[in-house]
Amino acid sequence: MTPRTDSPPPRPAPGDDASVVPVGDAPLAPGRRPGGPSRPPGRPDGPEPPRLPEPADAPDEGRGPEPYGPPPNGVATLRFAVLGDSLSEGVGDRVEGRWRGWGALLAEHLGDDERPVAFRNFAVSGALSRDVAEDQTPRALAFRPHLASVVVGVNDTLRRTFDIGRLARSLDRACGELAAAGAVLLTACLPDPGRMLALPAPLARPLARRQRAVNTVVHALAARHRTLHLHLADPVWTSDRTLWSADRLHPGERGHRAIAAEFHALLAAAGLAHGTPPAREPRQPPPTTLDVLLWLATSGTGWVVRRCHDLLPQLTVLAADELRHRARGTGARLDRRAEQALTAALAAVSLDVPRAKMGE
Repeated sequence: MTPRTDSPPPRPAPGDDASVVPVGDAPLAPGRRPGGPSRPPGRPDGPEPPRLPEPADAPDEGRGPEPYGPPPNGVATLRFAVLGDSLSEGVGDRVEGRWRGWGALLAEHLGDDERPVAFRNFAVSGALSRDVAEDQTPRALAFRPHLASVVVGVNDTLRRTFDIGRLARSLDRACGELAAAGAVLLTACLPDPGRMLALPAPLARPLARRQRAVNTVVHALAARHRTLHLHLADPVWTSDRTLWSADRLHPGERGHRAIAAEFHALLAAAGLAHGTPPAREPRQPPPTTLDVLLWLATSGTGWVVRRCHDLLPQLTVLAADELRHRARGTGARLDRRAEQALTAALAAVSLDVPRAKMGE
């Protein structure tokens, strides 16, 4: 399995007036595609590839321990920050009683003897886009990262308060502040939770519509902020159950390793990763049927209860609306309504992109 990756044109150095580029002027370039040959991500002629600034020591306050040991005398340290929700926290990849995840796996393979790595994971399970912007980003900025990942959005789609405009503003703020501070950004679009959970069509369609809107925003912001971007929403990714943990919402060890390896490939192609690629094969056995049942009886039950109080009442209304429009042959109205909300959200953060087709 090789998730599809796209590498947008490189982001100019901080301070360059061209660091904010309309999406129409910065199309995504083709990169790795599932089931196809692997090749380095395409980079058109133009600005230089993203470069890491020569790092200075970060202030001790708020920095925390460096898990890879102190750097040798006179050797600068590459600082890597991870922001997001449970996917980036590492849920699904438990090692020695703790979540590890793709961020830690990637961090282990970014540096070499001449450039050690300091890694901080600010991601929190259940985080929304506004949590990343308001809480995690200021803490990450204090760490002064050279690399920063911003991967979030699924939790937003699972809330009755879902607002694509608010999500667009939050993600633009987080990416903009990190990019302005000189960090090279990693982003990803994400799978549709309704598809992952195999929900009935009337329940799955509203969630799919929301996730497509979120991914459209993420694609546009990836182009604006010249991020290294990974596609995790392709069917080849979502249909391979060996990549997923017992809960079907988070990657297992194999999935986290695949994400780490694909981000490493993007960074290596840009000259920003110097270690060997992370191994793709898991070191632990995949989840068993008993693991699935245990999750359903413990964490899964709690998750369902929380959603019953939050999303489920609204999702029931959305499903009834879906069935009514389908019966009348007016389902396209729901797609147009979502397209209009998405267009307004993109316009609110000055992103001019073609309107997404929610029915596709």
